[in-house]
Amino acid sequence: MARIVMKFGGTSVADLDRIRAVARRVAAEVEAGNEAAVVVSAMAGVTNELIGWCQQLSPLHDAREYDAVVATGEQVTAGLLAIALQAAGVDARSWQGWQVPITTDAAHGAARIRGIAGAELVRRMAAGQVPVVPGFQGLGSDGRITTLGRGGSDTSAVALASALRVDRCDIYTDVDGIYTTDPRIVAKARKLARITYEEMLELASVGAKVLQTRSVELAMKERVRLQVRSSFTDAPGTLVVDEDEIVEQPLVAGIAYSRDEAKITVRRVPDRPGIAAALFGPLAAASVNVDMIVQNVAADGTTDLTFTLGKADLPRARQLLAEGREAIGYAEVTADSDVAKISVVGVGMRSHAGVASTMFRTLAEKAINIQVISTSEIKVSVLIGAEYTELAVRALHSAYGLDAA
Repeated sequence: MARIVMKFGGTSVADLDRIRAVARRVAAEVEAGNEAAVVVSAMAGVTNELIGWCQQLSPLHDAREYDAVVATGEQVTAGLLAIALQAAGVDARSWQGWQVPITTDAAHGAARIRGIAGAELVRRMAAGQVPVVPGFQGLGSDGRITTLGRGGSDTSAVALASALRVDRCDIYTDVDGIYTTDPRIVAKARKLARITYEEMLELASVGAKVLQTRSVELAMKERVRLQVRSSFTDAPGTLVVDEDEIVEQPLVAGIAYSRDEAKITVRRVPDRPGIAAALFGPLAAASVNVDMIVQNVAADGTTDLTFTLGKADLPRARQLLAEGREAIGYAEVTADSDVAKISVVGVGMRSHAGVASTMFRTLAEKAINIQVISTSEIKVSVLIGAEYTELAVRALHSAYGLDAA
């Protein structure tokens, strides 16, 4: 007998037929003798509709009331699934986030989980009951309902899995696992049987959208074994596990890409101590996340600073730089939103040389110019023109031997 958490995303519970199908999957686990808890997202499209209503009523709405509205999407799904399970003969009960309780800080709209009191849920599961818990929400330190931000249901599932000390957390979605790259771009992309937490975290952070970054961070910290599975087939999924569980480490696990990138170059900045702090400090204070940074120092005592950021943050960043022009003393700012970030990820890089050179040579052979380079222990990322995205991904996938036979 195993204890598991099963998390179902919006497409998996998009309508009543799919909710019934989810109930059958949960019932099968119970019939197999397993203890199961379920975390659900809102039905597909519901959260966007609720957000839209809040924005239509007031663009500067109260974040606490926004959370009270948006959290209802998951609450509806939890109640409907509990009804479907009961109709299938399974003892089930829905729990709202505040009833568990799942406690968070008071950062409404982007709260972080502080703790989960799981003792009662464990007792109920041991007695054969299936708790159905809405993802994406909790109880803030101010006593109000909070939401965790986009993708927060994955984080809820991993946090609950940690609190319940489960054997595995299954994330059911509309794909049947984690692939070496996007199968829509590379037909020969292979599904991975296993991937390490570190590799999945890097892939999630640079564009892969199968798992939310915060959920992978939490799983790695708490050593929660994750499995990504399809809600629509019975095919085996991909396990996200500790590095020790993978005997043969591949050189490269996957190729990720992100078109949600923009590049800013600040030209002829005075080359003096503190100038980088003066430039990037206001961006950090405004929650503008800067990614790749390159500095070129000229002989005349000035420097050019190039950095990347999310495309949505570009207008705000340009405004902040304009406001700080006199204090920084730069000559001009140029921006380019027609770029893409391509990343090669693999824990095998730690023990093998030449990964970066293979990437650079492959792109050069395709006449693709590299604008910015960034590296970590298990990742190499480059910024290129957005029009070369698919060509670069296909070429790199082949260059590292990732194509399926």
